[in-house]
Amino acid sequence: MLAPKAFLDALSGHASRLFNGETPLPRNEFETQFKALLQSGFSKLDLVSREEFDSQMAVLARTRARLEALEAKVAEMEEKIGASGRDD
Repeated sequence: MLAPKAFLDALSGHASRLFNGETPLPRNEFETQFKALLQSGFSKLDLVSREEFDSQMAVLARTRARLEALEAKVAEMEEKIGASGRDD
């Protein structure tokens, strides 16, 4: 995978060749090829969709809430064990 700067440099170079080459492309053909170039570049990056990101954020929020509840329960149990140890 290319580093972001290298990716942008490569993308810029390809776009420049498409637009300013020996025979510049008509606008609609340039747009088509540029979109294909972008899609190709983005497919090489570790990107996720907004929907997938939001879904994972919801999973994380539920996991965090569950962890906090379990931590509270463990603290309560430790307190009970400590209190019963002092009663002996």
